[in-house]
Amino acid sequence: VCPKTGLPDFGTIMIEYIPREKCLELKSLKEYFLAYRNIGIFHENVVNKVLEDLVKAVDPMYLKVVGDYNVRGGV
Repeated sequence: VCPKTGLPDFGTIMIEYIPREKCLELKSLKEYFLAYRNIGIFHENVVNKVLEDLVKAVDPMYLKVVGDYNVRGGV
């Protein structure tokens, strides 16, 4: 949701990575993203936080996170 207005935000997060010893489990990744459902946070911060959390969790050789969000706005 938008931190200013509380309106819902919609977007797509794309993750591209080369694992080292650990890899991402899809079910855990889905639950991780559900945790963001009701948090008021800006788009850029979401992408940066996801990147930081995934690097900390799986220590990949390469990781790219891209957020493609719909335009924000009221009526």
